[in-house]
Amino acid sequence: MMDTNSLDFQQARIKQILFKSQLRSVLYGVREADDALFSPQGNALGQWLSTVIKPKFPLRPEVREAERLLQDMLRTGHDLAAQYRRGHIEEARQGLTRIDRIGEQLVTVLQQLGQDAGRLGTAA
Repeated sequence: MMDTNSLDFQQARIKQILFKSQLRSVLYGVREADDALFSPQGNALGQWLSTVIKPKFPLRPEVREAERLLQDMLRTGHDLAAQYRRGHIEEARQGLTRIDRIGEQLVTVLQQLGQDAGRLGTAA
């Protein structure tokens, strides 16, 4: 039986996968890269972090770390899209593994926060 916290934190993985698939469709010419995709406000994971997670855990270092990793992921995605536009298509697509790595770190940090919150109750 999953408690609501672990369910909540599944959102991180889902939204990270969403970002990667949106970026992939840019790098495979299916859609144009819009700036919103690479801004924390326009990104589903960024919105979720700032509206759900930050208010719940305002002082937790994991939240700051997650925000840093998100920035890193968005900046990397932006660079890959720019590479693609310059015609470095293969290199840009290979860069998706970097997105995976950062995304995994991000999800791990948030799961850690979720486990702590589950143990301590949400007042943590």
